[in-house]
Amino acid sequence: MAPDTAAITDVIPDDATLRAARRERVLAAMEDAGVDILITGREPNARYVAGVPRLWINGSRPFGPGCVIERATGSIHLVSTWDEGVPDDIPHENLHGITFNRANTLAWLTQVEGAATAKTVATDGLMPSTISLIHTAFPAAELVDGEALMSGVRRRKLPEEIRAIRTSVRIAEHSLTAAEAALGAGMTGRRLTAAFMEAMAEAGVTTPTTQDVAWITGRDRHWAQASRDTPIAVGDLVAFDAGLMADGYVGELGRTMSVGGLPPAARKLRQRWDELWDRLIEACQAGSAATGLLDAYDASGALAPPVPVARGLGLGNDLPFVTGALRRTAADQTLEGGMVLALTAYVWEEGVGALYGQEPVVITDNGPELLSTTPFRDQKRG
Repeated sequence: MAPDTAAITDVIPDDATLRAARRERVLAAMEDAGVDILITGREPNARYVAGVPRLWINGSRPFGPGCVIERATGSIHLVSTWDEGVPDDIPHENLHGITFNRANTLAWLTQVEGAATAKTVATDGLMPSTISLIHTAFPAAELVDGEALMSGVRRRKLPEEIRAIRTSVRIAEHSLTAAEAALGAGMTGRRLTAAFMEAMAEAGVTTPTTQDVAWITGRDRHWAQASRDTPIAVGDLVAFDAGLMADGYVGELGRTMSVGGLPPAARKLRQRWDELWDRLIEACQAGSAATGLLDAYDASGALAPPVPVARGLGLGNDLPFVTGALRRTAADQTLEGGMVLALTAYVWEEGVGALYGQEPVVITDNGPELLSTTPFRDQKRG
């Protein structure tokens, strides 16, 4: 049965309770950092603050990245060409049309409450050409990094955000079921991707997180992938990477299937995958170092894939970001309650292919919790 996505297809603001909770976190972080005004130009950050649906979907949605929040009053100024999808708590006079004119941008920045007296202004992105503009708009302010502030706020999810991610995962599972049903000898990865996209669109979502949903895993080298137009044969291990964005929140999961069930040559590979997965789940504990996820690969004898072993899910990609190529970066990260991870287990054997599985996992004080309803670990092995 297709999920109920009526709310997803409407161009409406994010839920009022969710908006209020997110803004409270942002204002608290600004208070702690001594930031008077925060300028967000990256879409996930802007939506986190403003709660407005994205722009650039067939020209029907007016919100473009760019909003400003002032700490003392909590007022928000937003780049938007009209009112559709804008919450009632952002007044019309605080909406500013998209412009590439420096004078127009300066005019609306100086309208922000406290612009003339702000001591610290943070921004999540800055081009050299706009530094002087910012200093002109906020003459008394020091300019600091706002991306670190927003990354810190967004890495732990509110309960309302976890529910939103769960909804995205549910739609991704529904769409993946359609793609898996189309799997057969002679099918191609491109056509399986089309089946996923069609089911996703019928469910009311038109924003996938990847353009390649299915591929034949390579038997000659680690992480090799056959052409998306190569016909699938009996015995091929076919990986599915299903991801989409619903109401701004990403839901992703990965699976591996084979025509006619898992071939005998891959049975031991499945045992290796199960062992790796169990170690990864065991490492998903609040307060644990993120390097424990890489240690799980080492302990199981599996080579970490070039894609992240774990990365945060939310309004786009959040912290943590754990990859074998950046172990030093992983050492600086700690798993925290409220983080939602796209957790990846990948094992490969020459002459056989690869088993790829990914699950959305929320870290809780009582241990990890899977957000999917059909975990790859529990699926029929063929």
